[in-house]
Amino acid sequence: MTKRNILVVFLAFLGVCFIALFCVYQVFTSPIDKKSTADIEIVIPSGMTTNNISKLLKNKDLIRNDFFFRVFLKLNHISSLKASTYTLQKSMSMNEIVQILESGNHYDPNVINITFKEGENFTDFAQEIAKNTKHSYEEVIQLGKNSTYLNQLIQKYWFLTEEILDPNIYYPLEGYLAPNTYQFKSKEIEISEIFETMLDQREKEMEKLKEKLSTYTAHQYFTIASMLELEGTNSKNRKMIAGIFYNRLANNMNLGSDVTTYYALQVPMTSDLTTNQFNTENPYNTRGPNMFGKLPVGPICNPSISSIQASISPTENDYLFFVADKNGNVFYTKTNEEHLQKVQEIKDKGDWIWQ
Repeated sequence: MTKRNILVVFLAFLGVCFIALFCVYQVFTSPIDKKSTADIEIVIPSGMTTNNISKLLKNKDLIRNDFFFRVFLKLNHISSLKASTYTLQKSMSMNEIVQILESGNHYDPNVINITFKEGENFTDFAQEIAKNTKHSYEEVIQLGKNSTYLNQLIQKYWFLTEEILDPNIYYPLEGYLAPNTYQFKSKEIEISEIFETMLDQREKEMEKLKEKLSTYTAHQYFTIASMLELEGTNSKNRKMIAGIFYNRLANNMNLGSDVTTYYALQVPMTSDLTTNQFNTENPYNTRGPNMFGKLPVGPICNPSISSIQASISPTENDYLFFVADKNGNVFYTKTNEEHLQKVQEIKDKGDWIWQ
C-alpha cells in the first residue's frame, strides 16, 4: 500500500472517529425526553461537589451519564455551579441545564431549604422547622393547635373541615401537610407561612382528585392514606391494603393496623408492643376495643400523594388480612387461620419484623 493510500485510510479513520464522537456527544447532551413537561425539583446545597451534583442529576434522570456531564463542564471551562433550588425538566438539554445551574437561579445565601419526608408525623415536621428556623419546637406545636388559626385555615382550604377540631385529635394538621423540599427566604420565615406553603402544595395535589372523593370525607381519605403510607412499601401493595381495609370496614371488623397503636401511644415504631398495649382503648388505636367498623379519629402521619391516590382508588380484592416481613414483602390471606399460619411461616424463616 502506498503512502498516499495509507494517508487516505488514516484520514478516513479519523473522519469515522470524529463522526462517532460527534454522535456520542449529541446523544449524551440531548434531552432525556423532549416531550416531557413535568417539573423536577433538585436542591443543590452550598458546598456540594461537581461530582455529587452530576450524580444527583443522573439519579433524577435529567442527564444520561454523570461522567460525561463532568467532561462537558471541563470542555466548556465551567468550574462553578451555584447552590440553590432548581426546577428542571427532562426536555432540557445538558447545555440548558448547565446554563441554569451556572446562573445560580438568583442564589441568595439567606435562603433556606427544609425537607419534610413522606410518612413522618407532625412532631417530626415541627422538629425540622425548629432545626432550620428561628422558631422553637414548642412554638410550632402551639400554632398547630391554635383554634383561631385553625379556623382561618378551614375557611381558606376546601379539604380542611371542622373534623380536624375533634378534641381527641393530637395534632389537627396531621396528614394535611404535603411532604416535599421547600425553599424559604430566610430563617426568619413565619411558621404560618411554612404551614400554608405545604397546604398550598397539598391543595394543588388534591385538585385532580377532588371529584373522586365520594364515599368518605377528605379527612377520612387522608386518615386511610396515612395508614397505607406506613403499612405499605409501594403504590401497588398500598392499593391492595386499601382494598383490605375497605373489606374489613364493610364486614364491621376492626382494621387491626399496628401502626395506629404506635401513634395512639405516641411511641416510636422500633420495638414490639405488649398485648395490653395493643388492647388500649384509644380513638386512634384500631387494634383496641370499640373500634369495629371504624377509622382512627384522624391521620397518623403526613402521607405521600400516591398513598392518597391508593386510598381513593384501591385495588378490589377478597382478602381480609395482610402481613409484611422485615424485607418489605406483603402477604395477603382470606381467613384468620391463614393469616396466623403466614405469620408463623415468616417467623420460622427469620423474617419477622421484630427479630
